[in-house]
Amino acid sequence: MLSEQQLGLIKATIPVLESAGPALTAHFYQRLFSHHSQLQHIFNMSNQKSGRQQLALFEAIAAYAKNIENVSVLIGAVERIAQKHTSLNIQAEHYAIVGEHLLATLEELAPESFPQNVLAAWQSAYQVLAGIFIEREAQLYQERSNAAGGWRGPRAFKLIAKEVESELVTSFTFAPLDGLPVLDYVSGQYIGIEVKIPTAEFKEIRQYSLSQASNGQSYRISVKRENTPFIGVVSNYLHDELMLGDEVTLYPPSGEFFLVDRDAPVVLISAGVGITPMMAMLDTLAKQEYKFPVSFLHACNSLAQQSFAQNTQALCQQLNAGHYVWYQHEHVENARHGTMQLNAVPLPIELGDFYICGPIGFMQFAYQQLRELGVAASRIHYEVFGPHANIFDH
Repeated sequence: MLSEQQLGLIKATIPVLESAGPALTAHFYQRLFSHHSQLQHIFNMSNQKSGRQQLALFEAIAAYAKNIENVSVLIGAVERIAQKHTSLNIQAEHYAIVGEHLLATLEELAPESFPQNVLAAWQSAYQVLAGIFIEREAQLYQERSNAAGGWRGPRAFKLIAKEVESELVTSFTFAPLDGLPVLDYVSGQYIGIEVKIPTAEFKEIRQYSLSQASNGQSYRISVKRENTPFIGVVSNYLHDELMLGDEVTLYPPSGEFFLVDRDAPVVLISAGVGITPMMAMLDTLAKQEYKFPVSFLHACNSLAQQSFAQNTQALCQQLNAGHYVWYQHEHVENARHGTMQLNAVPLPIELGDFYICGPIGFMQFAYQQLRELGVAASRIHYEVFGPHANIFDH
């Protein structure tokens, strides 16, 4: 427990943190990697270059400081981060390293605002937070290790199928080298994949949504080829260089975004490659012969970029589900043109569970429409690819 004095010292530094902004976390990461270069095997360096990781870490630190007296309000964020950490195989000893360089960063950037007594308060606060994460992640590791088909840490898999789904998206199916069963997952979750690209100095770990219902034997991910600055190192390697029979390392499925198990209508809303977790959900609902109404809404740029077109149509027919597609840059017969307009289709506003995945701007757009239509915030679930962003704040 932190003392009242320590709480007061930490809260007094909030304006300093806010004025520093992501520059604080940029300094932290630079310091961390200069002393522990091996951690670049774990961190997504593309997100480092784009600045998304620095922003996400800064927002997490600021949120913790503001809620230091009532950390329970951050339980959702803690679970989300713990799930991500386990997909990266983060260990308890990593927290001591991070804490050392975080405190050093505060002292170096703002020595007048962080004298020794304030640093001591922050050290105590960090140890409390680290303890929460270490405990939760230990539980997750243990649960997955003990479950049927489960394991802990890295496990070798080989590529057994590679299928083009659209102009930009290709599916990759992996089976374990040991031939044993694999851990089941809840549709909507993702898996951590580790590869060593010949031209890269460090290993690369990425998280990709699992794009079909769990089968206990293999995992399928569906990856968009990225060509924007700082992004695409791993996706292009998978598309261009990974061949059938090649080996990769996988970590057990993770994630707090998944199909909620309750008897209610389901609405799946996606754009672009955000369709991948929705495919797992739709496939699962079809296999369950789900008895409640299902709606599948998807937005994409063009017919050529529509992934799983035939598969979604077949699954929707099987479920007698509503199936609606918007093409933003192309007119397609019997389809909608332009941006997704949720008031144009019948939706279970009061009773349904709504799942959103896609680019952040799209999710903000869809979320706002749902709220204006009267959907309760508690029934809107969403997944952000990469470092987290809160779509509710926009």
